Amino acid sequence: MRIGILLADEFDDPTQAAIGPYQGLFERLLSGHGFTYHAWKVSEMELPDSPDDAEGWLVTGSKAGTYEDHPWITPLEETIRNIRASSRPLVGICFGHQIIAQALGGRVEKYAGGWCVGRHVYQIDGRDVPLNAWHQDQVVELPPDGRRLGQSSFCENAVLAYGETVLTYQPHPEFDADVTGHFARTLRGGAVPDEILDAAQSKLHQPTDGDQIGQQIAAHFLLNRR
Repeated sequence: MRIGILLADEFDDPTQAAIGPYQGLFERLLSGHGFTYHAWKVSEMELPDSPDDAEGWLVTGSKAGTYEDHPWITPLEETIRNIRASSRPLVGICFGHQIIAQALGGRVEKYAGGWCVGRHVYQIDGRDVPLNAWHQDQVVELPPDGRRLGQSSFCENAVLAYGETVLTYQPHPEFDADVTGHFARTLRGGAVPDEILDAAQSKLHQPTDGDQIGQQIAAHFLLNRR
């Protein structure tokens, strides 16, 4: 099964040297299922010609905000709507979670409560699921057909679904302790307050369920394959 990765961002050279390209995190997350991959750098206006270019689709995270005036936002939203209409399975992570909601009629805004970084516990399908996160923006209004599958005390709309073919996550299942720790160490003095980065580093030894969510995402692709 061919998975199309819509790269809404890419790591800079030092980050790629340390942890590899962003696409690689998703390939590791979804390993073991025989998937092949092709990436489109949507943040550089590289977009697929058709939803038929892949059998399943994934929209990645990004430093950009969905509401910012970037020339690629509107074409990406149109691509998302076309994929949804094609009934091919679609997954969104962090920014991908947000831009899918926005493209389908929801609303995203910068959360007044600040940043969510590192290990947080989410209630997903009635159980506690610890995952790493890295965001301030949140989906604050669901699209008309969106339904909530997961939330946390910090993020009300943390896991969303639309029909049977679209599944999105605000946290980052592809961020393990090494990735989260790398960013917590190297992004000091930036947008995220250092005390929040300190708190994230203090939890790196605690387990997360990213691999389990990766299995769920893989199952979503396989179940909805056309």
